[in-house]
Amino acid sequence: MPQDMPPVGGYEPIQYKRNLPARGFRPAYYLLAVAGIMTYGFYKYGKGVRELNELGREKMWSRIHLIPALQAEEDRDQVRRMLADKARERELLGAETKVYHSDRFVRPTFAVVPENTTD
Repeated sequence: MPQDMPPVGGYEPIQYKRNLPARGFRPAYYLLAVAGIMTYGFYKYGKGVRELNELGREKMWSRIHLIPALQAEEDRDQVRRMLADKARERELLGAETKVYHSDRFVRPTFAVVPENTTD
């Protein structure tokens, strides 16, 4: 019995690869896009940090310049309270009692001490 032989010139090549179109861009383009977006983000972040530092510095200097005005306001309030206390004392007792050795105004100091201490 005769054996089957290939045709003259050989068989046609077999297509084993899929012929699909490439989807999307090349990976290098995606990498460049991500790098560009990240660079822009870091740039904006750096500008924001510098702006926050400048705002903090400005806030600190404004507080430093406000300290004398706030101190004067507190002193006026303390003197007003002292004079009101003396007037109340004169009204209740009929006379002003001398509890200090001086008439000079001294800022009152308060110390918070716990009532019950256990040692």
